[in-house]
Amino acid sequence: MWQKYSSRLPASCNKQTISEPNRKMIKFFLMVNKQGQTRLSRYYEHVEIHKRTMLEAEVIKNCLSRSREQCSFIEYKDFKLVYRQYAALFIVVGINETENEMAVYELIHNFVEVLDRYFSRVSELDIMFNLDRVHIILDEMVLNGCIVETNKNRILAPLFVLDKMAES
Repeated sequence: MWQKYSSRLPASCNKQTISEPNRKMIKFFLMVNKQGQTRLSRYYEHVEIHKRTMLEAEVIKNCLSRSREQCSFIEYKDFKLVYRQYAALFIVVGINETENEMAVYELIHNFVEVLDRYFSRVSELDIMFNLDRVHIILDEMVLNGCIVETNKNRILAPLFVLDKMAES
């Protein structure tokens, strides 16, 4: 199975470094509304629950307080934050300090495009009521903190199979 993904992995996520927790490209992936309510969170490193709450509050405060004219990349503690705003939702990704911010910025956009294709103009309610589907999409795109798939058709294929099974 490893060979299936290894040709598409970024250099930072080769076979030797995937098991090293401090070398993961993506540390966490958050989706938050303008009121600061977390709608989706996925951590690729172990973070204790009470620390997650504090981390999310600080990260959300940092991103929501910035104007649209400011850069979407923030140096934060020992990692970087990359975020994008789509209508009332912010998507915030915490990444390793050595990773390419633009690649993650484009990953966020690709994620939203996949959601748009699946939900036909995704909204916050789609995310809230279909959180399992959103997690499947994210899991198809990111494995163990590394980007493994960007092709929209390949990302959505498992969901379409699930939908067909549910219909029959």
